[in-house]
Amino acid sequence: MLKFNSPIKEEKTYNELKIFEVEPIIKFNLRSNKREFSTKIGKILSILPPNEANTSSGNENFNLLWLSPDEWLVYSNDKFENLDEQLKLENNLFNEISRLNQGAVTNVSDHWVMINLKGSKVYDMLSKGCPYNFNDFKEKKGAVVQTILNHTDIILHNKDDNNLNLFVRRSFSEDLWLWINDSTRFI
Repeated sequence: MLKFNSPIKEEKTYNELKIFEVEPIIKFNLRSNKREFSTKIGKILSILPPNEANTSSGNENFNLLWLSPDEWLVYSNDKFENLDEQLKLENNLFNEISRLNQGAVTNVSDHWVMINLKGSKVYDMLSKGCPYNFNDFKEKKGAVVQTILNHTDIILHNKDDNNLNLFVRRSFSEDLWLWINDSTRFI
């Protein structure tokens, strides 16, 4: 993981909504259409990739988000301060999947910023800049959606009631962070 200066340097709380960046966590993009891939991921991460659209699977260490029929985003639940732990996991995934031509493993830890949104007003804030209808999404723990928020591509993971993880590309994170803060002040 690169040493970077995050544009998001603080935690904000507004009117029943708490917003903060969760860093540093490990994030990998996994791609494969081979049957053996699920078994390999299951052995390495102790979770099987979800095969149903817009769902996730997870355990105490990792979450695995469905992005397309042959693509998943895996991220750690805990911060990894130690680069050695990240490299060990990355090498294990590479050696068991990419090297054996079972699929592709790409470290996207520095590509995506994860922002946690908690509180009863989270869907009010999202509805200000997102065309997605959250009625079914907010009822399904583990649901995943790829949509736009304020003209920015995002991935949302419904962790629990009114507790979401929002993934945004690092280059757009400051702009989205400022928009979230501005729009949240008025809900």
